[in-house]
Amino acid sequence: MQHTVRGPIVFDGVGLHSGKPARLTIRPAAAEHGIWFKRTDIRFGDALIPALWDAVERSPLCTRLVNGAGASVSTVEHVMAALAGCGVHNALIEIDGPEVPILDGSAVPFVTAILDKGLRGQAAPLRVLEIIETVQVHTASGWARLSPSDTPRMTFRIEFADEAIGTQEKSLDMSNGTFVRELSDSRTFCRNSDVEAMREQGLALGGTLENAVVVDGDKVLSPGGLRHADEAVRHKMLDALGDLMLAGAPILGHYEGHKAGHAITNMLLHALFSTPTAFRMIECTGNIRAKMPGVGVLPEEIPEVA
Repeated sequence: MQHTVRGPIVFDGVGLHSGKPARLTIRPAAAEHGIWFKRTDIRFGDALIPALWDAVERSPLCTRLVNGAGASVSTVEHVMAALAGCGVHNALIEIDGPEVPILDGSAVPFVTAILDKGLRGQAAPLRVLEIIETVQVHTASGWARLSPSDTPRMTFRIEFADEAIGTQEKSLDMSNGTFVRELSDSRTFCRNSDVEAMREQGLALGGTLENAVVVDGDKVLSPGGLRHADEAVRHKMLDALGDLMLAGAPILGHYEGHKAGHAITNMLLHALFSTPTAFRMIECTGNIRAKMPGVGVLPEEIPEVA
């Protein structure tokens, strides 16, 4: 069945790129509602923004959603990944500004609060988007594809010149609580050499060594070092799950990304929905439901972070 949160959950922080204070509240929503954002600071006009693939506006280094009236919300990928990984299908996310708070740079603060609050089952069947034909997209920098699989799977490969990251590859069966246990605490990262360039472009204004992993050659500059030796590729997988949540339904298939980012994953969803023979919507039976992210996950499975 579909699920929503049991009650409101509030988060306060700053936007990673804007540097502006932000308060975000995840509220319960009715069955079939889906995930929507609401800009509470917009008094006139349409303040509701759908968390869907065709509302994405291309932007550097994050996922930005825009409605027909021009209202937007950016850096949605971490909260969307948390909702996907915890099995939340319906929610209204209120926010008082244009960017989701970065918190510690991972999804674990969202996951912890969602699981502490708990979920409520709803009297409506869950529908799953099953991949039945392979769809793939390429750019000059990387590629991504979705192919049939009897479990939700994810494989990702990254390559960076900095020795602190280097080449990393990871593959996971995303069933049940895998996201919570393996990926949720992995933080966004960047190269120290890119920080100044980003700030000159008006980006990363809220970034600190406490909410991002910053590397310089073979050094990790952030206090405490890495949470995982392969934290970078784990975070890329976290981002991809959040971006795939914009399909509007859990995906039963194998996502593969090679040096892929937000734009490539969104291109992949555009390609998928432009190929009707590549997928079908199926009602979630008990057998399929048991394979979905978030099923049976418990608060004690959340990784401990410093």
